[in-house]
Amino acid sequence: MVPVNGAFKNASAIFITGNEKLCGGTDELHLPKCSLEESKKRNPKTWKLVVSIVSAILGVSLLALLVFFCWSKKKARNPPSSSSGDASLLSVSYHNLLKATDGLSETRLIGVGAFGSVYKGILDEGEDQKIIAVKVLNLLKRGAIKSFLAECEVLKNIRHRNLVKVLTAVSGIDSSGNDFKALVYEFMVNGSLENWLHPTHLEENGAHETRRNLSLLRRLNIAIDTAWSLDYLHHQCECPIVHCDLKPSNILLDEEMVAHVSDFGLARFIPRPVDEPHTNQSSSIGVRGSTGYVAPEYGLGSEVSTWGDVYSYGIVLLEMFTGKSPTNEMFSENLNLHEYVEKALPGGVEDIVDPILLKEGQAVEQRVRNNTRVIECLVSLLRVGVACSDEQPKARIDICNVVAELNSIRKKLVGRRGRA
Repeated sequence: MVPVNGAFKNASAIFITGNEKLCGGTDELHLPKCSLEESKKRNPKTWKLVVSIVSAILGVSLLALLVFFCWSKKKARNPPSSSSGDASLLSVSYHNLLKATDGLSETRLIGVGAFGSVYKGILDEGEDQKIIAVKVLNLLKRGAIKSFLAECEVLKNIRHRNLVKVLTAVSGIDSSGNDFKALVYEFMVNGSLENWLHPTHLEENGAHETRRNLSLLRRLNIAIDTAWSLDYLHHQCECPIVHCDLKPSNILLDEEMVAHVSDFGLARFIPRPVDEPHTNQSSSIGVRGSTGYVAPEYGLGSEVSTWGDVYSYGIVLLEMFTGKSPTNEMFSENLNLHEYVEKALPGGVEDIVDPILLKEGQAVEQRVRNNTRVIECLVSLLRVGVACSDEQPKARIDICNVVAELNSIRKKLVGRRGRA
């Protein structure tokens, strides 16, 4: 094929004699036109090159996808390890937890809940040791995985001095090939409020007998700490959080007797509507809570709300100062803890408060019955508890007002001394 452009365009002389198979060129040459078929004969080389390049790119891409898939699958089958990439969280493996708890020994068992067991553990960190609490989920129980996921979701979004601090979460396969999930918390050396209010028979007759002696001021401080935690969850988080299972066994005490609310396995996030800041459209069906502490409206299928937490808090407050659990055998369908206290207010308070508080008053003064300030504070505290545990949700006090009221009561009781 004789070119038309380039040097051939301005050529003054062209010799093509003897080249019978030539085609194309300018009209002056009187050569036959080149057919498309001949042009295509030269194109296969170009097309082969293009196809080869595209095939190579596709091959590399498929290989990369295959490698990524195999890596992901292998990662999912790895032994349990910390599920968070947050460098601030403690890095703990399944084998670390086994060693820390003596193989999840019963001698390390410190509590049993609806979805699992809690063990005391000791982690070796070089020359130092760290005491931890390990909550191991019983995945055979219905709702355990949902509880684990709910707690992880809540705890990664909250930070407050009166909420238990999660150190890490562990999820994977145990040594037997079964699913394993656990949460690791900071250890609370003084146990739960439940243990202080209602010690076991062994504790009552043993070396822990003095643990029962919670002073009036100490109980009040614990009540304020707990109210602060709820105020944070309800009003200071980006999305309000309802605990849904507040009770004395979920209020833990550190070495300074500061209260930390724990166990967010039933917690719910609530979108914040413009007109009704305390409710949402999430049904309470499936929110079981704990007998005696769960809000009555939940039993009727009402929507989850912060008012439900306020109810639970009110029952806990009444229990703290009367020493009586809402499930005490003295209560029945005709009488509950709320009604028991409400009927006694204000004149019969001395007959229903925890006897230890009366003994404490007797030791400080000659008789607590003559100590007007203490009696007035007890009446005020019980009134707050009754108002919080009203059967009608909207009749209850908002938790931020509870905080203000309790701080006012403490000021009247001790002036500016603060904590016990």
